[in-house]
Amino acid sequence: MRILVVGGTWFLGRAVAEQALARAWSVTTFSRGRSGSAPAGAETIRGDRTVPEDLARLADSGRWDAVIDTSSADLAPRHVLAAARALEPVARRYVYVSTVNAYRGWPDEPLTESSPLLDAPPDAGEEYGRDGSPAAYYGTQKAGSERAVAETFGTVRTVVLRPGVILGPGEYVGRLPWWLLRARRGGTILAPGRPERTIQPVDVRDVAAFALDQAAARIGGAYNITAPLGRETMGDLLNACVDETGGRGRLEWVPDAVLDQHGVRQWTELPLWRTAAGAWAVDSTGAHAVGLRCRPLGQTVADTWAWLHTGGMPVDHPRWAEHGIAPEKEAAILAALGR
Repeated sequence: MRILVVGGTWFLGRAVAEQALARAWSVTTFSRGRSGSAPAGAETIRGDRTVPEDLARLADSGRWDAVIDTSSADLAPRHVLAAARALEPVARRYVYVSTVNAYRGWPDEPLTESSPLLDAPPDAGEEYGRDGSPAAYYGTQKAGSERAVAETFGTVRTVVLRPGVILGPGEYVGRLPWWLLRARRGGTILAPGRPERTIQPVDVRDVAAFALDQAAARIGGAYNITAPLGRETMGDLLNACVDETGGRGRLEWVPDAVLDQHGVRQWTELPLWRTAAGAWAVDSTGAHAVGLRCRPLGQTVADTWAWLHTGGMPVDHPRWAEHGIAPEKEAAILAALGR
């Protein structure tokens, strides 16, 4: 197999490139080179996918069995459309990494792969959908990008992956690292809601493996990429963080309503805490039926701590600073509750 990884230098893109090389595949990465380097053994092509001349140069550089696009998180659909059109003559398949945000009902409703998507044209620009919330804008842009690929490559040659939350070694967003570093600090830890609340994060390495399997498949499709419904809980996650970091912390579970009263922001101040009915209700049986395998959450926690503990550094990214409650605010809430 010859694959082109659009990205390939950090987190999911790097995991895809590394695993493809481990399968003895030929790997080309295309990126601007601002967020690290491709793994040894990969061919590297530098360029900006928003620059037509760079796309033309990329298309002239080879033929591939599949493109795996991991790098379009902040791109308008028109740029994804331009890349798809440039690469269609030289690639047999296109695996596009989208998001569950592309669904109209996320995070308020449980989702399946047949749930309706947000609507955006495949050539939408950066301003399309900006009048909505940031999450809806992001989802609208990704939905338009999905259309851009599918309309260019056709349904048989297009695979769309819609992950929820991706965790694991190399994470740049800062969700799991924040919890691990908070657990290492010890003391009483403000734990959100109920320990039995189920969650569905997926390990970056499992997403990468599934993307490669679909690159080698012969059919198209769209798949939700999450851990199985009901398998693991917020308590499993936070207890694993405490255990892996030495057991110095003590979890104090505080009800959702109390946290709301104290103005704690869901999703960011206490990462992965979200009470919306559909936030952790994403049916991914379709992906599991064709080979998605999700390792236990405890293994992801352990491997992420090993990466951090041995000097692992994420790519510098502004989203890291969004996550985590200030120690003073955490202490004040616990004190107000007499805990």
